[in-house]
This record gives sequence, C-alpha cells and structure tokens, in this order.
Amino acid sequence: MDATAPALGDPLGTATERRIAWLTPTIGLVAALITAFTGRRDWAAGIAVGSILAWFNFRWLRQGMDALAAAATAQSGAAKTYVPIGTYFRALFRYALIALCLYVIFRLSAIPLVSMVFGLFALGAAAIAASVYEIWHPARSERHGEK
Repeated sequence: MDATAPALGDPLGTATERRIAWLTPTIGLVAALITAFTGRRDWAAGIAVGSILAWFNFRWLRQGMDALAAAATAQSGAAKTYVPIGTYFRALFRYALIALCLYVIFRLSAIPLVSMVFGLFALGAAAIAASVYEIWHPARSERHGEK
C-alpha cells in the first residue's frame, strides 16, 4: 500500500491533520459563543481557553510525531536506531505545560476549571468530525479503485 495519495500529491492523512487543526479552535469558540449567549461568560471563557490549549496540544503532538517519523525514516537501514532525547522530553513536556497553564489560569482568574477541561474536548470533537468527513469523502485515489 502506498503512503501517499497519488491523485492528491499530499502524504496520506495530511488533509485530515489540517482539518483537525482548524476545527479544534472553531468548535471550541462556537461552543464558547453559545455558552456566552446563555449568560455564563465565565464558562464561555473557560471553554475558549481550553479549546486554544487543545489546539496547542494538537500542534505540538503533530510536530513531535513528524520529528519521530523523520528520525525513523532517516535511520530505516540502520541496525540500531537513535531517537533524540528531546523528542521524548517534548512529548511529556506538552502535558506538563498544559496542566501548568490550566492551574495558573484557574488560580489567577474566576474561570471554572471544569469549563477549561470541557474546552479541551474540542480536540476530540474535531478529530471525530474530521474522521466522519473522511468516511463520507474518501481520498480520490481510493474512490476510483486505485490502491
């Protein structure tokens, strides 16, 4: 099976990654606007903050996976592979950084912590929406029977 979609020219999954990247803040901000119109502005702020943190999380995850894939590809013929320690550090650091941001925002403002956690769910909603879109609109190469 080929790792690229010949009709599209992009590596398989790139369009889905881009879709998740813009859907995450969009879904979060729409949810924040709806929440604000119900009169819960503190919760709306928390959902907006959480969705932006979810977007950063996805961005950092994508960068980490791209670095790991590049290292694996570069060393595909090597008997012993080497992954830079910084790759592992960044993978763990992103969770610590998000937790620290949530803690600081929670302590310094009146934004409920639970609302920020709900905002983090925007990434999951975006991934589900992008996956459903891919099911309904498969890559052109797969629609025409090319593998």
